[in-house]
Amino acid sequence: MVVVDVANVIGSRPDGWWRDRAAAATRLRDELAASVAAGHPIGDLSPVELVLVVEGKAGGVGSVPGVEVISAPGSGDDAIVDVVRSRGPDRPVVVVTADRELRGRVAALGAVAHGPRWLRR
Repeated sequence: MVVVDVANVIGSRPDGWWRDRAAAATRLRDELAASVAAGHPIGDLSPVELVLVVEGKAGGVGSVPGVEVISAPGSGDDAIVDVVRSRGPDRPVVVVTADRELRGRVAALGAVAHGPRWLRR
């Protein structure tokens, strides 16, 4: 399972994402869905269950085949931790974020964290 901190990942590229956060999250979702559908690896993993966590103004972005989107009711970081915590005990999880505090929280639950560049390779 790959869990993506969408706000953190879209914020890593200065492409105007701040003008329309929902559109930027939708572009990321669609880019990743196309990769999954084409059988391309996500980072260096394939096949993969892909979960995107959105928050705030990107909260209306929905799931599509191959990509589950979870709208955080509050903190996106807390929602990501909840997703990691809810996985099965033998299920590997990768969290994509550059947030150091979040990386520490998910590592304590057994997840591996990578930065946004890992996702975009």
